[in-house]
Amino acid sequence: MKVTKDMTIGELLMADRGAGMILMQNGMHCVGCPSAAGETLEEASMVHGMDCDKLVTELNAYLEAK
Repeated sequence: MKVTKDMTIGELLMADRGAGMILMQNGMHCVGCPSAAGETLEEASMVHGMDCDKLVTELNAYLEAK
């Protein structure tokens, strides 16, 4: 699986629940919020003032290491 900016948080967590820890470590603590599940990683990154490219890179590194 390859993580992209247009992937929703819900899709990511359905594919790998452990990815939630990466999101939380990057300051996205609303992972369990029902409305967050429908947001793309890019949308959520903008709301939280995060660098989406950095987040996607970290998520893909996590998944590749598994």
